[in-house]
Amino acid sequence: MREIKPEELQKNPFQMIGKEWLLVTAEQEGKVNTMTASWGGVGIMWNKPVVYIFLRPQRYTKELVDRADTFSLSVLGEEYRETLRYFGSVSGRDEDKIAKSGLKISHEGATPYFKAAHTVLLCRKLYAQSYDPACFIDQSLDEKNYPNKDYHMMYIAEIEKVLTD
Repeated sequence: MREIKPEELQKNPFQMIGKEWLLVTAEQEGKVNTMTASWGGVGIMWNKPVVYIFLRPQRYTKELVDRADTFSLSVLGEEYRETLRYFGSVSGRDEDKIAKSGLKISHEGATPYFKAAHTVLLCRKLYAQSYDPACFIDQSLDEKNYPNKDYHMMYIAEIEKVLTD
């Protein structure tokens, strides 16, 4: 893979996040875990290129993201769709889903990512905040998306590197 600057990324974020999906991957104390995500975005915040992602409190990956300084967002091709579904439906607390998937992990410094990815965003956390139900202007979003009141944590992270094939 070759490194490009964040502003050189040509991928459509609506396609990359909403249609292709992301693998949010973090490591802490030698334990790597990942989960599929299809909510998020990219932009500029505090004069930095950033991503923002959203993790529910019960997700094991959230525990690793909370304890790590960095995480990666890996985008894999359509041929990995079933693996992405699997990563989104099974907890890393219950099994080593990365080993079971057959996919291989690489590292850029301390940050794990998937070798099979065609695009990787290497990110350093800057900010985290839980959703506050009082802040929903459109209350139907709260009712529809949070019947169990398990509000997402929002993370804003600087994109430190972009790797592409």
